[in-house]
Amino acid sequence: MEIMNAIPAELGRALRNYRRLRAVLPVGPLRTGRDYRHAATTLDRIIDLIGDDERHPLAELAEILSVFIEKYEEEHFPLRAAAPAQVIELLMDQHDLRQSDLPEIGSQGVVSEVLAGKRALNAVQIRRLAKRFGISPEVLL
Repeated sequence: MEIMNAIPAELGRALRNYRRLRAVLPVGPLRTGRDYRHAATTLDRIIDLIGDDERHPLAELAEILSVFIEKYEEEHFPLRAAAPAQVIELLMDQHDLRQSDLPEIGSQGVVSEVLAGKRALNAVQIRRLAKRFGISPEVLL
C-alpha cells in the first residue's frame, strides 16, 4: 500500500486498529441500511447496559454512534413537517378531546375552521396551545 508508506508509523498503527474496530463496531459513517441497523442495535445494547451513567466507559462510544445514526437518519429518513391542523388533531386524539375542549383556540366554530384549514392559528393561540400541551410552539407553525 503506497498510502501506508506515506503515513507516520503511529498513524499507520491507528489506521490498522481503526479498521479492526470498524470490522466489529459501526464507528464511522453509515453508508448502508445494514450499517445503520448494526449501529442502532449496538447503541441500544450500550444504552441498556449503561443507562444514564454519563461516566461509564462506553458512554463516549454511545455518543459517537448516536451522531452517525442521526446523520444517517437525516439523510435517509427526512421528517416532513405536519400541518398545524394535523398536530392539533393528534393532540386531540391523544388527550381524548373534542373541539369544544380547546378554548386556547377559541369557540368550537373557530376550532373547526382551523382544523379544516380555513383559518390559520395566530401567535396567541399557538403560545396557549404550546403551554397547555408542553410542546414547542414551532410544531404549530
